[in-house]
Amino acid sequence: MKGSYLGELEELILLTVGALFDEAYGVAVMDEIEKQTGRSMNVSAAHAVLRRLEEKSYVTSRMGGATNERGGRRKRYFTLTAVGKKALDESFAFRSELYKRIPKIAFNFSL
Repeated sequence: MKGSYLGELEELILLTVGALFDEAYGVAVMDEIEKQTGRSMNVSAAHAVLRRLEEKSYVTSRMGGATNERGGRRKRYFTLTAVGKKALDESFAFRSELYKRIPKIAFNFSL
């Protein structure tokens, strides 16, 4: 397995693949991220991250059937793997633990 570090965009895309479940392909992932975060990205960036996640064994892919609306091209669908789920769990646990360590006084804002 390639390096296990999970970057912020990788984490966002991995979460989106999990959320979309059987409908996670490049454009759907890109559209869902924009819908949920307001963050726009191009499809090439989404595909590059999806390929990188597959190299790390965080996702697997399969080809869907060809459609007329896509000019006979097939979609590549991505699925979260057990390794990917573990990476998300570890990231969530790390972030949660850090958040819990922030002293309550740090949230006492005076505007």
